[in-house]
Amino acid sequence: MVARKLVIATRASRLALWQAEHVQARLLALYPGTQVELLKLSTRGDEILDRSLAKIGGKGLFIKELENALLDGRADLAVHSLKDVPVDIAAPFELSTVLIRGDCRDAFVSNAYASLAELPTGSVVGTSSLRREAQLRARFPTLVIEPLRGNLDTRLGKLDSGQYAAIILAAAGLERLELGHRIRERMSVSDSLPAAGQGALGIEILHTRADLLELLAPLACPQTTVCAMAERAVSRALGGSCQVPLAAYAEVQGQTVFIRALVAMPDGQTIYRAQATGPSAQAERIGQRVAQELLDQGAGVILDSLAVSP
Repeated sequence: MVARKLVIATRASRLALWQAEHVQARLLALYPGTQVELLKLSTRGDEILDRSLAKIGGKGLFIKELENALLDGRADLAVHSLKDVPVDIAAPFELSTVLIRGDCRDAFVSNAYASLAELPTGSVVGTSSLRREAQLRARFPTLVIEPLRGNLDTRLGKLDSGQYAAIILAAAGLERLELGHRIRERMSVSDSLPAAGQGALGIEILHTRADLLELLAPLACPQTTVCAMAERAVSRALGGSCQVPLAAYAEVQGQTVFIRALVAMPDGQTIYRAQATGPSAQAERIGQRVAQELLDQGAGVILDSLAVSP
């Protein structure tokens, strides 16, 4: 039976609201007799902007308040950027649905330069991600990489005020807010391997809400779900968090999944890479295999040095 009313918990940032409103519109189209409301919340990840995520507790800070709303009944479901959802999500919560992925790539944004290759020595580049930082430092060691926090508009404002020569953002977020024109270069996944789940949206519910599974099923993308399972398996096996430069990206062709991943030192001096291909039905196992190959190469040394236990 279709619910009469559904409440979606969401962060209050413009991008998070776009994501929640997108799910709201999909649900209203599927179930026109259902009332779908948004519950807008502020999270610690949004409020603490003077320190890196790695130093204040990681990306889980973006979802804690939303999970509290699920627990106390204020909301039925929560919508997240999938890359912000910790891979060790456990009862009483469940990642029920993964929607079709947008552009997974990182985007180079600058007012004065058309590409990373054009940046002069000593140019300041802003990024909030150790993953991006490590790959940038490996390719362009003469650039100065500085932290960049805040919502999308805040980050663009810091670029426009001259604090940075360029910044690196997720292409999908810019496109969703109709800011795709700000992108000067879409970085290939070979040059900047994405974070697990980047570009996809995930829906979280309480595991006791079996009534929502059938209702949400039409929103799920089977291909993106397979990719997310493989990518998140890599991250889970390696204790993935904001504290370590870790990337995992999967693609599906027919019944086959191809996944590549890396673990790096933040300075980009050491990068371990691995990849594997196999049946989509074994996506998690293939992700675990890639993680083990990274450990066999020596990635455990990096994880240990950054206090991450796989």
